Amino acid sequence: MNILLHQCCGPCSIYPIEVMQAEGHNLTTYFFNHNIHPVQEFYRRLEGAVLVSRHYGVECIVDEYYGLIEFTREHAYHEKERCKSCYKRRLFKTAEKAKELSFDAFTSSLLYSKMQKHEDIIEMAEAASKEYNVPFYYYDFREGWQQGIDISKELEIYRQNYCGCIYSEEDRFLNQLSKKYGKKYQELQSSYASVK
Repeated sequence: MNILLHQCCGPCSIYPIEVMQAEGHNLTTYFFNHNIHPVQEFYRRLEGAVLVSRHYGVECIVDEYYGLIEFTREHAYHEKERCKSCYKRRLFKTAEKAKELSFDAFTSSLLYSKMQKHEDIIEMAEAASKEYNVPFYYYDFREGWQQGIDISKELEIYRQNYCGCIYSEEDRFLNQLSKKYGKKYQELQSSYASVK
């Protein structure tokens, strides 16, 4: 099949590319990630995605849309539901692109990550498949978690340390600060919350 692979980043797309190439599929990667912030992070991940695609001889379609305004407006006051909404936007856009370019199916490297909400990704991909009448290729790529990590390190591809959005960045680093500074940090957080 000719499959369009939504590429959330370089490291996460390594194992999916290897699996689908081994199965004999023709792949094209598609980088559309309006959720990645700040802008320097967006371009670091974009560069990694392109480098991985080139390494495997895969054509890469890049959408350089940096969606800070759209993303923050869409998720303000709905922060707890942000992941499902974010999956939906990216997967629907991928299915739309797959339909436009006459691909046989689409999938996503989001299915590789143990950190993502796997069932929500499947649900949104199936909804996108129905909406655009393009088959969704499902594979549980999480089985290759360590393999993808090892190869990304060998290739020296930038590896991010949070999911992508500003909310996940906050979660990641506030948790880290809390562990490092303990009670002092919690007191600071309490005083900050009272200012809000």
